[in-house]
Amino acid sequence: MGVWTGFLLIFASLFVGAIDDEFFEIQVVDADTGRGVPLVELRTVNDVRFVTDSGGYIAIDQPDLLSQEVFFHVSSHGYEFPQDGFGYRGKRLNIVAGGKAKLELKRINVAQRLYRVTGGGIYSDSLLLGKPIAIQHPLINGQVFGSDSVVNAVYRGQIYWFWGDTNRPSYPLGNFHVPGATSKLPGHGGLDPEKGIDLEYFLDDDGFAKPAAQMPGSGPTWIGGLVAMGDASGNEQLFATYVKIKKPMVVYERGLARFDDKKKQFAHVKQFAIDAPLFPAGHPVVHDDGGQSYVYFAQPYPLVRVAASAGSLGDLTQYETYTYLEQGSREDSTRIQRDETGKPVYGWKTDTIPLTPKLEKQLLDNLAIKPAEALLQTRDIESGRSVMLHGGSVYWNDYRQCWIMIALESHGTSPLGEIWYSESDSLTGPWPMARKIVTHEKYSFYNPKQHPMFDTDRGRTIFFEGTYTNMFSGNPDRTPRYNYNQIMYKLDLADPRLSLKVDQNED
Repeated sequence: MGVWTGFLLIFASLFVGAIDDEFFEIQVVDADTGRGVPLVELRTVNDVRFVTDSGGYIAIDQPDLLSQEVFFHVSSHGYEFPQDGFGYRGKRLNIVAGGKAKLELKRINVAQRLYRVTGGGIYSDSLLLGKPIAIQHPLINGQVFGSDSVVNAVYRGQIYWFWGDTNRPSYPLGNFHVPGATSKLPGHGGLDPEKGIDLEYFLDDDGFAKPAAQMPGSGPTWIGGLVAMGDASGNEQLFATYVKIKKPMVVYERGLARFDDKKKQFAHVKQFAIDAPLFPAGHPVVHDDGGQSYVYFAQPYPLVRVAASAGSLGDLTQYETYTYLEQGSREDSTRIQRDETGKPVYGWKTDTIPLTPKLEKQLLDNLAIKPAEALLQTRDIESGRSVMLHGGSVYWNDYRQCWIMIALESHGTSPLGEIWYSESDSLTGPWPMARKIVTHEKYSFYNPKQHPMFDTDRGRTIFFEGTYTNMFSGNPDRTPRYNYNQIMYKLDLADPRLSLKVDQNED
């Protein structure tokens, strides 16, 4: 137990009576599990808005609401509250100081929302109500109010975390050069991932999460391809690919960086040719093939690889992509390699652009390939429609005994808010079927990342997070505290809805 957590528990035990008398307590829970649901909005008839914290709690002390019967509209992405006779989804509550109410939501999502990982006020209402809190920093950590897209890796016995652009309390402009943090592994001093993550940020002199990857040049720095591996001397090192960004979100430089353990920041290693057809990006996974260990880079399909060594990682000539395109193909000159019978020749090829769902769709539309020859045409197990997967991660799962993918759909029922589960016997696919596991109504939840170091029950329960933001959604509304932050989910792979077997007897 951290010092801050201990203080909070002592505070709650001393003043719980006063706290109970001051607030009206609402907890919103999952009807199936009884666990509090974060990110549930309760809105009054006159549009006073409350949002549950990561414990599923709301603490109400507004004087105009106390001693009143108040109707609350209840809504939450991927969850549903029952309708009344007039079609309203909500509940009328008698709001009195010291009173309590519990509301149950039906979960539509297959995955279960657990908690917010980053930002301010993660357990603000729970704290006001004197509830026990597992994490050490329930209000604010590293002065972080919001962070974009996460990457992480297990390195030297700890989990290293890095994010994109990050907001701070004191000014609209924050850290645009990658904040970082560490946490302990579960079972080695770290929290159970069901409860939360105790992040220890790398801080500057003002106590704000400091830049951990400020590469030379103007504009923000973003990183990806985060991977730990041994060098020639057998020492473990942490590498990442970096990109430099200019308006409007254009990559004008990319290269390789190595983490400096003493300075707690990345050092520049080399710059890559900006027009190189193959380079490290996305979320990596290390896997042996034919006696050789490779790093595979998933975006979300893991079709780019390089030998798992520090020397190979920085040599783009050694990168390969699994494809049926002829070697040397570029975006403006794609050619299909076929054998003497006319079948596409799949294989690992250097100096060739990788296949993407968008590129393969163009090849299909132009009749360059037939549907039966395609590799990336993942389909919805329910409707059979094509699902254009955009980004995500892939890892081996012992429980399912196959490779599993958690990925984002591009332009689904929300532009960038739909998360899918898929699986394959081979790392290179195909990934024929998928099931939607998280949905959002006109809101983004992009760059999902599974955390295999958190797997429990031999991989039956997995954990993943993504960036919750209104960006790119067309929605001008921003959810207080949650917007532009990371939210954790868990997924039970024993759920029968995750069966992706197609009935061969169906017409």
